Amino acid sequence: MNFFRKTAALVTAATLAFGACAGKKENTAASRNTDSQKKLIAVFIPGAASGSPIYEMLINGVKRAVSEHPNTSVQIIEGGYNQAEWEGKLTAIAASDKYDLIVSSNPSLPELARSVSRKFPKQHFLLLDGELSGVPNIYTLRYNQREQAYMAGYLAALLIEEYGSGGIGLIAGQEYPAMTQTILPGYREGAAAVNHDIAVDFRIAGNWYDAAKCAELAAGMIKDGIRVLLCIAGGANEGAVQAAVEAPSGGARIIWFDTNGYAVRPPYIVGSSVVFQDKAAYNKTKLFLEGKLPFGAAELVGVRDGYVDFIEDDPLYAAAVSAGVREKQHEMLTRLRSGSLILGERP
Repeated sequence: MNFFRKTAALVTAATLAFGACAGKKENTAASRNTDSQKKLIAVFIPGAASGSPIYEMLINGVKRAVSEHPNTSVQIIEGGYNQAEWEGKLTAIAASDKYDLIVSSNPSLPELARSVSRKFPKQHFLLLDGELSGVPNIYTLRYNQREQAYMAGYLAALLIEEYGSGGIGLIAGQEYPAMTQTILPGYREGAAAVNHDIAVDFRIAGNWYDAAKCAELAAGMIKDGIRVLLCIAGGANEGAVQAAVEAPSGGARIIWFDTNGYAVRPPYIVGSSVVFQDKAAYNKTKLFLEGKLPFGAAELVGVRDGYVDFIEDDPLYAAAVSAGVREKQHEMLTRLRSGSLILGERP
């Protein structure tokens, strides 16, 4: 009897021990499954985030989407201003095999991501302000910068018409396809809609951070009779603003691009044609987290989609620009928003 009791006890103990081990294995597997459901997103900034509203909007949009998904986290990685190093840094991020998605924003990023994706085809990219279609792990969204530049050019020509003399100009940080094929022609097109004879003085700063160089260019243009300047030079824009302030005879005026710039130096900023990058970053990151982002696609969005517009409800705009000019600008904006004026991606 004792023998049978001992045997039964041993069998029971063995069964419990096996069950405990099995439970541990199941718990470990469940833990792995939980870990595998967590997502990590990298936001790659080609430059520096601080002081760059367009990149700050990118970060804020991604963070907002991530905040709505508890199993997701985000890491910000700055690439610095040396463009030659961006591909190497992007490659290192992909090679780490840590990130489910790399998010970035710059017209040069799609081609860099294409190169990286040849080595790491499982790495997914969400790229704003750029264009590339047909690559199965890359999604791009591009803003209709023809519309954006047209709005700026239209206002610039209206102001010159009111001033009675002078010309308009554009300073760009660098010369790149979107600038030469879309933005500059769109700016000219908007100005020509007001005055067919108006010309655009176009100059290149050479980088996105040298405010002294931008100030030198702007001062020279103002000396040559330019009274309204569109500046698309990143952190270097401040140099053009300073040149406008210091110019004789009331100075020149600046139109801002991508973000609301009226508060930068009132009343010298007279217009802001903007993109809502935070909205785009939020919506597209959210789609990725829901498994709905159409990789391989290249999307173009504009005024009627709610991603491009002109800020006309800021009190500083009303203080800087006459009611007559604002009324004419509003009439043009109404046509764009309603679809009675349709501008494709390129002039």
